[in-house]
Formats: sequence, structure tokens, C-alpha cells
Amino acid sequence: MRLAFFFGAFMLVAATAQAAEPVLVSSPDGAVQVRVDITAQGQPTYAVRYRAAELLRPSHLGLQLASADLTQGLKLTKADKVEAVADDYQLATDKRAACRYRANRRVVRFAGKAGAPTLSVVFQVSNDGVAFQYLVEGNNADLQRITAEKTSFHLPATAKGWLHPHAKAQTGFANTQPSYEEYYQRGVAAGTPSSLGQGWSFPALFETGGHWVLLTEAGMDRSYCGTHLAHTAPDADYSIAFPQAPERTTPQAPLLPESRLPWRTPWRVIVVGNSLAPIVESTLTTDLSAPAKTPVLTEAAGKSSWSWVLLGDKNTTYDVQRRFIDYSATMGWRYCLVDALWDTQIGYEKTAELARYAQSKNVGLLVWYNSNGSWNEAPQTPTKVLFEPESRRREFARIKKMGVAGVKIDFFGGDGQSFMNYYQDLLTDAAQAGLLVNFHGTTIPRGWNRTYPNLMTMEAVRGFEFLTFDQANTDQEATHCATLPFTRNAVGPMDFTPMAFSEINGKQRRTSNAFELALSVLFQSGIQHYAEVPEGMAAQPTYVQDFVKKLPPRWADVKLLDGYPGQYAVIARQAPDGRWYVAGINGTDAPKTLQLDLGKLGLAGGTLITDGATNRSFSTRPVGSATLSVTLPARGGFVVQP
Repeated sequence: MRLAFFFGAFMLVAATAQAAEPVLVSSPDGAVQVRVDITAQGQPTYAVRYRAAELLRPSHLGLQLASADLTQGLKLTKADKVEAVADDYQLATDKRAACRYRANRRVVRFAGKAGAPTLSVVFQVSNDGVAFQYLVEGNNADLQRITAEKTSFHLPATAKGWLHPHAKAQTGFANTQPSYEEYYQRGVAAGTPSSLGQGWSFPALFETGGHWVLLTEAGMDRSYCGTHLAHTAPDADYSIAFPQAPERTTPQAPLLPESRLPWRTPWRVIVVGNSLAPIVESTLTTDLSAPAKTPVLTEAAGKSSWSWVLLGDKNTTYDVQRRFIDYSATMGWRYCLVDALWDTQIGYEKTAELARYAQSKNVGLLVWYNSNGSWNEAPQTPTKVLFEPESRRREFARIKKMGVAGVKIDFFGGDGQSFMNYYQDLLTDAAQAGLLVNFHGTTIPRGWNRTYPNLMTMEAVRGFEFLTFDQANTDQEATHCATLPFTRNAVGPMDFTPMAFSEINGKQRRTSNAFELALSVLFQSGIQHYAEVPEGMAAQPTYVQDFVKKLPPRWADVKLLDGYPGQYAVIARQAPDGRWYVAGINGTDAPKTLQLDLGKLGLAGGTLITDGATNRSFSTRPVGSATLSVTLPARGGFVVQP
């Protein structure tokens, strides 16, 4: 095993590292290298290189506890031997079905004042990145609290970022922020203060010297809060920020982390590569998350019809939803989602009738809920039935008995520790009832879809619904969509709710129909809810309808073929039967010609569907070789069907 780190020539000490001697750990292929050190003031640091390139300059480590300062005045007491980590597991709701994780693990141990808790940092370095978590140990049996985390990511000064502004809590529609629904700022200089004054959300993408770095977190259990990057980053040194004061389920509920010892924190995740391929293809967020205690639901993933996004609240009626069940059955889709107000505009008895009708068509019915206890003012119903455990379990049992297959739960209130617990309470009780879950108005995926197989997808994105709100959103769709494969969708399933060929009432859609078709493959979600309505689908050419009908319910693998954040993206996804589907979009206002080598996928041909003479028409032709040249018009797209 090679543990080379080219900061100078020195020998590693196998088990014990002295304070003046850095601790080193490298990836199995030796390309990713981490150096852990400690300053004269006893402050732990780490740095990351990819071969000869410096990706993170010496960055801070440490935790500030209410009872002890574990950020300075420490001594590096020991570095454990390097251990190999191997984990193979299956997923049904993410970018890859058969996941293979290989890493080198090393625990670096620090100590401070006598009697104080000790701090260890567990590093796991894989070929596609670095992950580390803190381990706090000691004899104190009292509840411990973390008041600040001193972790930082010190990027090169010349780095550029694709960053999502973190919203101010209790703003937005009916006080439902933060819900990770802003536009990414693209190519901003590292160190730029956040535009909303609350920092930058995970995931955060950076480019430095031709290399790419994606920052996020994973392995979120019940003992921590969700975090993000701080508002300011002097000298491109980004630090961890905790949630804002209102981000808790009740005024008395935990906001900041609290737990008893020993205490393991979530993983800080740094995906790295000399291209964008590792960013798009990495599964580190699930690799680092706890395995499921229940079987993987391999048959649960699928496609769904959904009336709300184009037809609105008034069409959550029995007759319309029955028509959308028929639509799903015709398209071969597994689900139909009935959105808000079903309890009042349809009623429980008639919804049970819909569920039975859906089952007769081999379609599962999904229904919407408001998450709220007291944190939001959203009036949409059903509301105030899920927060209290007894009420939630009664409700889940009731709708399961009605024949409902799953729930969409909306309008969460932030990232405090109590919300991290609430999410997992919902997942646990839904699994007990046999229900699938889709979170909306939500935080980002942090690997929960591995730990809880009934979690199908999460929103945490400025999705298609925003296109219906105002023209400014519609104008930005193409660029926004060309950013998401490299940012939000890179860290887990994303319920963008794509693909509409119909016009949007009162808006002018800027993307072509071929662009919209490409999103059906480009975006990944455990359940993919399509925006298109029955009439709009029926108006498309038969070969387009057939393409959508034949799309597999889930994906086995992913490859990035080409792209650049905010400009264009070409992604290949593999069906469970081994066939590869390819999709690409042009997010710019100028035509773009792509030269693609499909031979990398083992494809010698296929069928191309792309833009026709107008942006509302299609054209198709066979692809007769492994080389494909396609010119996309402004805001156009294509798919290749095997």
C-alpha cells in the first residue's frame, strides 16, 4: 500500500505520530493524499492534494463543546495504523444500484486538558475523495453540547465556486425557508460572501486549476444538526455554520448538537477529481451512511404522473385524479401522485376509492401532507397530523389500510437537530406502516436513502413548479438545469419533477421539447414525477411516447460523457438490463455541437431523438456507429435510445 505525500521526504511512523511529525493517509490508488498536522498553538489541521495539485490548503479541525475547547491547546497523541475499508451494497433509489466503496482509514487522536473529553478525527480516503468525522470520548456521563464546529475547507485563492445561497429562516412562502430552493451562483470567486447573508448550502462545487471539489455532508444520525458553509470565507477558507435559531421543531427542541459520550459526528465529505466525472458519478454520500436495517425495496422505484404542477390546486378532484391514474396505466408508470387538499376536495372515503381503482390498474397512489407542527403557516391540508407521534402513526395506518402506497411530505422548517430527528421519525414510522416517502420543501439528501430504503426522493431544489410562478424563473430554466447534475443531483435523488411539452399558463417556456425530454434521463430520482399532463403527452410523436414508456423504473449506473456546470451536460444512465440511455442538454443561448464516443458505453448505434424544425417539434434518426455528432440549438436537447 503506497502512502506517499509529496510535501517533502520523510518516513511514516506506523502506529504513533509525534506532535512535530505530520500524519499521512492516501487513497488506495495513491492519487488523493491527506496530511494531518497540529500548529504551535495546538490547533489541528488537515490538507488535501490530488497528485501534484493542492486542493485544500491547511484547514481547521476541532469542536467547541460547552464543557471543553477541543479546537486549540491540544496534543497529537497517536495515529492508528492505516486500515483498509471495503463495503459493497445495493441501492434502488440512487445513481448506482451496485455500489462499491474502497478506502483507507486512519484515526488521528488528540488530547487537551486532563479530565476533558478527547477528540479523534477518523479519516477515510477513497479514490474519489476524502471523508472525516469526529469522535469525542470521555468518562463524563452528562449530556454534552457542541456550540461551534471549527472545521474549514481552505481552498486555493484562485478557486471558483458554483454555490447555492442559504436562505434566511422563516422567510419565503408561509415561513417555509430554508428549503434549498435558490439558484446556484455560477463561477463566483472563492471567498465571495453569500448573497442572502446566511452562508452557502451544501453541496458546494469548486474548480481549482482544472481540478474539481464538491463539499457536502453524509451519515446524518439523530445526534447532530444539518450544517452549511458560513457567510464569509476570508482567503477562501470556508468554515462550517450551524442552523439559525428558528430552525427547530419547537422553541424548546434541540437546535445545536447534543449527545452523550462517546459521540460520532456526521461525515464531512470532499469529492475530488481531475475532471467532473467523479463529481457526477461518486456515491460517497451513501457510501458513508449507515446500512439499512430493512431490505432494499428494489421494486419500489418508478415513474409517476402528477396533475398539480400544470393544473394547480383546483384540479385535485376525484375525476381529474382518476384520469391521471389512467394516464399512469397507459404509460406503464408505477404511481400517481395526488397533491395538497385531497382530504377536503376529494375526502378520505373517495381517496380510498381512488386507491382501489389505482390498484386495479397496477398503479400505486401517493398522497400529499403538510409536515407542520408550528414552524410554518402554510394552509394546505392535510395539516397538523404528522408531527405528534401518536397522530402520525394513526394517520399512516389509516391511509395504508385505504390502499395508499406512499406519502409526499412538504414544508419543513430547517436543519436543527430536532428536525434531523423528525425526518427520521417520519421515515421510521412510514416504513413500519409500509409507506414510501418523498420529502419536499426539505433539506438535502445526506445518505438517508441508504439507511431508510423507503425514502424515494427529496426535493431541495428550485424545481419545475417555480417555472409556473413567474417568467423570470422560466427564463432561467436551461442554465439552471445544466447546473444541477454537477451540484444538487450529484449528492442524491432529486425530485425536480421534470419534462413538460405543454405550455405553461401565462408563461413562455424557453426550452425546447427535446430539452424537456432529455431531463427524463438527465435527472435522477427514486420516483420520477413527470410534469406533463395526458393531453400534452398524447400530442407528441409516437416515438417520443414510446421512449418515455420504455424508460426503466430505476437506474443501474451512471457515466458523465461531457459537460460544464451551467452550460451543458451529457449523461449516460444504464438500465438494469445493461442497456445505456444517453441524454444531453444545451443550457446556453447559442447552438452547440457535440462529438460523443458512444463506444465507451459499448454502444455501436441506437436511435437519436432531438430537436426538429422548431423548438416544439422533434426529429429522429438512427445512430449507425459508436461516434455521434449532434448540434443542439439554444436551449435544446437530445436522447439516444439503445
